[in-house]
Amino acid sequence: MSRRNWKQARPNSLVHALRLCKEFALERHHLSVERIADRMGQTHDSLYKWLATGRMPAILVPAYELACGCNFVSTWLASSAGRMVIDIPTGRAAGQVDMVELNTGFAAALQLLTDFYAKPGGDPAATLAALQAHLGQVAWHQANVARFSNPELEF
Repeated sequence: MSRRNWKQARPNSLVHALRLCKEFALERHHLSVERIADRMGQTHDSLYKWLATGRMPAILVPAYELACGCNFVSTWLASSAGRMVIDIPTGRAAGQVDMVELNTGFAAALQLLTDFYAKPGGDPAATLAALQAHLGQVAWHQANVARFSNPELEF
């Protein structure tokens, strides 16, 4: 059995998002529904009901995602409202290579976008992937600049 590529998994409904979280917790963290419910402070019967119907109370969604270790429900909620979700990477300072990658990513995304509008029957998946990758790079630089304007305290 091959492992699922969780970075590519995208929920198509609320029930699907809840089940993806459950499957992620089982595959990556070896958590059963009973253990997830215990971490949430709920009964496993309630969790099974919510997984079947998709009617989990909104206040419990963050606890469910924390227990599972993923955020498919929040991602689906944002996407269903017409919002784009981009993870903001953190970690290291930007270097010259990062600037070149940003420019290259922008050029590739712009070329695919131009081709898409020139020939509307083109490859929308590749265009979306390139745009998502470029926006992720821009979000990373945005986080670095924001961190500079509000420096963290060193302890």
